[in-house]
Amino acid sequence: MAALAAGPWSCAQGGLGRALGQCMTTRRGDPDLDELAIRLRDYRARELVGEEEDLAALRAFVWYGEEDGVIDPSLGQALAEQLEDWLAEPDIQLKVVRSSGVGHGWPVEADERLSPSQLGECRDGGGTHLLACGFDIAGEALSWLHGELKPPAEDDAARLIPFDQTPFDARGLGDIGYVLIPEACESGGCGLTVALHGCGMTLEQIDNAFVRHSGLNEWAAANRRVVLYPQATTSLANPQGCWDWWGFAESTWQLDPLHDTREGVQVRALMAMIDRLEARPER
Repeated sequence: MAALAAGPWSCAQGGLGRALGQCMTTRRGDPDLDELAIRLRDYRARELVGEEEDLAALRAFVWYGEEDGVIDPSLGQALAEQLEDWLAEPDIQLKVVRSSGVGHGWPVEADERLSPSQLGECRDGGGTHLLACGFDIAGEALSWLHGELKPPAEDDAARLIPFDQTPFDARGLGDIGYVLIPEACESGGCGLTVALHGCGMTLEQIDNAFVRHSGLNEWAAANRRVVLYPQATTSLANPQGCWDWWGFAESTWQLDPLHDTREGVQVRALMAMIDRLEARPER
C-alpha cells in the first residue's frame, strides 16, 4: 500500500470534528495511536478487518510534503509510526519519504500534455493538486512496492476505459470510473494497482487530469499492471469529493459508521470493482 499526504488509519473515528481538528490540522491535539490500536483490535475481534499476520506482511510506502498546509506534516509521520507497529519488519517493509519545500498534492514530473493551469505549484499546491515538483512519486512508490521495474513506457491514453459505477451503489461514488488495461494485459495475468484520488481531484473537479497524468499509466503499461481509477463525487456532506475517511457515507443512518472496515459501503463497492475485473473474461 502507498499513502500520499495522509494521516493515520481511522484517525477521524467516524467524527467530522475530529477529522478537521485532529486529522488535518492538530488544533485538537495529536491523534492517539494507542486509541486507534484498540479500535483495530476491536474490529479484528468482530471480524471486520483482516488477520493480524496479513497486515504484518504488508509492504508500505508513505510520502508527505514538509510544507503541506492542508494535512499537517506531523500526521504523515503519525501514519508511519502506526505502520511501524503493524508491520513485522518495518525496517525492510516500510519506506517513508519526506520532501522539503513541497506542499499538499501528488508530485509529478513535467508533462508537456499538461498546461501550466492544470498543475499545482510545488510548494503551494492548488490547481489539479498534481504538483509541478520535477519528480515522479508514482514511480518511486511502485518501485518500492513491487521491486525493480522496467522503465515507464509512453502510455496510450486510448486504453483508458470509462466504466459505469452506478451498479456498485454506494453513497459518495461518481457515475463514471476509469480503468487502464495495457495491451499486454488484455488476456489477463497482470498485476493490479487501485489508485484512489485525493480530495478535490474528482472528474467533476479536475476532469481526467489525475487519471491521465498521475504517472501511474506509463509504469503500468511497461510492467503489465492494470490500474483501476474509481471516482468519488461531491455532495453537501462531502463538498471536496473525498473518499469516505470520516464516515459521511454511513453516519446518517448508523451511529458508529463502519467506513474504515471491510463492511464500509465504499469499501464493499471498491472490492466489487476488483472482483469484476478479476472475473473479466479472457479474449
